[in-house]
Formats: sequence, C-alpha cells, structure tokens
Amino acid sequence: MADKIKLALAVLLVVAGIAGFYLLQNSAMVLRVVSVLAGLAFAAAVAWLSEPGKRFVQFGRESMSEAQKVVWPTRKETLQTTGVVVAFVVVMAIFLWVVDATLMSAVKLLIGQGD
Repeated sequence: MADKIKLALAVLLVVAGIAGFYLLQNSAMVLRVVSVLAGLAFAAAVAWLSEPGKRFVQFGRESMSEAQKVVWPTRKETLQTTGVVVAFVVVMAIFLWVVDATLMSAVKLLIGQGD
C-alpha cells in the first residue's frame, strides 16, 4: 500500500511541475522550465524509494552490465553487412519490378488492351 501512495505522490509531483509551468506564464521561461524539471526530479526521487522503483533501478544496472558484455561488430563487418543488405534490396526491387511488369502485361492481354 505504501508503494502505491509513493507512486501516486510521484505522479502528483509531475502534475504539479507541469501545472507550475502554466501557472508561471508571466514569468521567465527559465523559471517555467525549472518548475517542470523540479517536478520531474522530485517525482523520480519519490518513485525511486518505492519497491517498483528499486526494481527498475536494479533492472537498469543489470541492463548496463549486459550491454557491456556485447561484442559489437567492427567497422569492416558493419560496412560488409550494410553492403549485403543494400545489394539484396536492389535485387528484390528489380525482381518485383519484373514481376509487376509481367503481371501488368498479362492483365492487359486478358482484358484485350495488349499491344
């Protein structure tokens, strides 16, 4: 129950920050933006203290450690893969153009408009 209250408070803080942006319409834009950022920062702090927030932070940490384990392709491998993809797209475009032209000619012959 306490986590739900914390998350509801976090949502209210975001709403308060956005409301501050509109309520301060006669103030400097910097103050209005600070209002929104403060609302978001306080909401993030409150949400982080809840159990779902703690799980989310833990998930983020685990994701970062997994991303560091990934073996990224070299520049050469990336360029070769890109070349293969571009070549495949060109071949498929030509193939589909030929199929389309053939079907269009066949339909014209069937309806009597063939040349």
